[in-house]
Amino acid sequence: MTESVRSYDRDRSRARARTSESEDESPATDESLHCPECNGPLATDTEHGETVCEHCGLVVEEDEIDHGPEWRAFDANEKDQKSRVGAPTTNMMHDKGLSTNIGWQNKDAYGNSLSSRQREKMQRLRTWNERFRTRDSKERNLKQALGEIDRMASALGLPDSVRETASVIYRRALQDDLLPGRSIEGVATSSLYAAARQAGTPRSLDEITAVSRVEKDEIARTYRYVVRELKLEIKPADPEQYVPRFASDLDLSDESERRARQLLQNAKEAGIHSGKSPVGLAAAAVYAASLLTNEKVTQSEVSEVANISEVTIRNRYHELLEAEEQVQVP
Repeated sequence: MTESVRSYDRDRSRARARTSESEDESPATDESLHCPECNGPLATDTEHGETVCEHCGLVVEEDEIDHGPEWRAFDANEKDQKSRVGAPTTNMMHDKGLSTNIGWQNKDAYGNSLSSRQREKMQRLRTWNERFRTRDSKERNLKQALGEIDRMASALGLPDSVRETASVIYRRALQDDLLPGRSIEGVATSSLYAAARQAGTPRSLDEITAVSRVEKDEIARTYRYVVRELKLEIKPADPEQYVPRFASDLDLSDESERRARQLLQNAKEAGIHSGKSPVGLAAAAVYAASLLTNEKVTQSEVSEVANISEVTIRNRYHELLEAEEQVQVP
């Protein structure tokens, strides 16, 4: 009984000691918030890195570290764009890039290989991470489609802006319930085809079919359905949009490219471009321009680059030259 009373007294004395220590520290804390000269309030000047008294102007601290951003923003949108708090969201990923990705490399932060037990642990974490990222069939559908869009866009050399637009078009199709009765690959390919035409970097239907896993007829049919249901505004493909790519693949000069554009503009003035394939007209214009500028390019080379038959190139070649003669003759 006596021992318990002694322990109780010891605990009470320790508590009183802690209380007195905190009381002794409180004035020091109050002093740190007021000026040591006039006891006025202190203010922090982040621009100059100083702490000064608001009453007498005494500089209490200087050369402080500024933990704020080094950039300036003048509106909310600019502030969001310049803020660096993680990777930006993107429509090219099914979760918009907000989830955690576990890398496939079995190495630690220092580049050292993991042990066998750690590798097994990381593999289990990757498996469960993938399961949590795709919680239902709709997300699995979206993940598969966006993966197809990324694969085809890489094969066609399309920029990220086109992939982003294609991802938005597919999300709209999925939201409006346009997928029942159609394949995921078909709608994904149609979305990429429409996005490329909207961005002014079109690819021909044959080029799209070459990298897709569905047939040409299904792509064309699904494309018309998606454009009609989503009310997408897509202008007819301009043959001049294909000229830079064809000229670059054939290593032609800028003069030949300008000559090809001029041939196509003359064809538009003559009205012979209506109802004809823009890819065929562009290929014929590039071939004709190469001959007019003394840069020898064969029809087979143009045919291989544009994926158009040599017969089509010959027919359109003569039509372009006739159209130029009609425009030049008043």
